Amino acid sequence: MILKAIQKMLQSRLSAFLFLLLVPIVKVSAAQGLTAFTVTPAANGGETYTVTIQILALMTVLSLLPAALIMTTSFTRIIIVLSILRQAIGTAQTPSNQILLGLSLFLTFFIMSPVFNSAYTTGVKPYLDEQISSEVAFEKASEPFYEFMLNQTRETDLIMFAEISGRGKLDPAEKVPFSLLLPSFVTSELKTAFQIGFLIFIPFLIIDIVVASVLMSMGMMMLSPMIISLPFKLMLFVLIDGWSLIMGTMASSFYV
Repeated sequence: MILKAIQKMLQSRLSAFLFLLLVPIVKVSAAQGLTAFTVTPAANGGETYTVTIQILALMTVLSLLPAALIMTTSFTRIIIVLSILRQAIGTAQTPSNQILLGLSLFLTFFIMSPVFNSAYTTGVKPYLDEQISSEVAFEKASEPFYEFMLNQTRETDLIMFAEISGRGKLDPAEKVPFSLLLPSFVTSELKTAFQIGFLIFIPFLIIDIVVASVLMSMGMMMLSPMIISLPFKLMLFVLIDGWSLIMGTMASSFYV
């Protein structure tokens, strides 16, 4: 009983002490306030927002960066082609997924470097130097990506998504909205990636057919053709310098 009474007394004194410590902090916070959102009229008739809101918007955009990297750059075409190449050769886990992703990422940076440099020069750098507002910086930084995506998009895909959205026929003089360009670009990239993958698959498929026919003629039906054809496919790929051909073809396909 005595121990319980001492424990209750200590708890009550500790609570009172913490309350006394928090009272000044609450008073100061109530007196000063915390500005969470401030809109300031700009000289050109627009509006600017507080730095905290701009940072919050920037962090939100950064959370969507992986999706933007995949959907608005050359990454989609590259990773699909490399995955089909690995399947065509017959090596299930070589190169590994990590190697393919890293290779696709760095090749994407190589291909998109002119676009990144243009976006930084026209949009990001002037904004960091406080020469333009965030809205103007976003518009100028997105223009290089818009031009890149438009150059890689098929007209048939644009027409298809325009009809789906109810816009009808596209006016050549009218700028294609980004909401219409993005799905059209992704669809075009998927088509191009599978076309390249089909052309890559043909020589390896011929080797598999030849090896399977030879084994059948020799009566070795219990032996898997994949085991025999894999060394020949690897030898063919190395002799023709396949990695250089694949990388060079994919890089040049974006600037033809």
